[in-house]
Amino acid sequence: MTTTAIRERLYEYIRDADDKKVEALYVILEGEIVQGYDWSEDKEFVAELDEEYKRYEDGVDKGITLEELEVSLELNRKQRGGK
Repeated sequence: MTTTAIRERLYEYIRDADDKKVEALYVILEGEIVQGYDWSEDKEFVAELDEEYKRYEDGVDKGITLEELEVSLELNRKQRGGK
C-alpha cells in the first residue's frame, strides 16, 4: 500500500472515529506532532531574509513582478506541452 493510500485511510478513520478513539490516537502520537513553526523566532532564517532583502535593495539581486512570474510560468507550461 502506498503512503498516499495509507494517509487517506487514516484520514477516513480519524474523521469517522468516536471521541475515545481519536483521543487515544492523539495520546499515542502527541510526542511526534510538531508544534507550529514560528519563522520570526528563527534567528538564522530571519538573518537570511534580511540579507536577501538588503541584496535586493542594493540592486545586487533583481526581483520580478508577479505579472512577470506568471508570464514566465505560462511560457514554461507551453514549452513543456502542459495546459
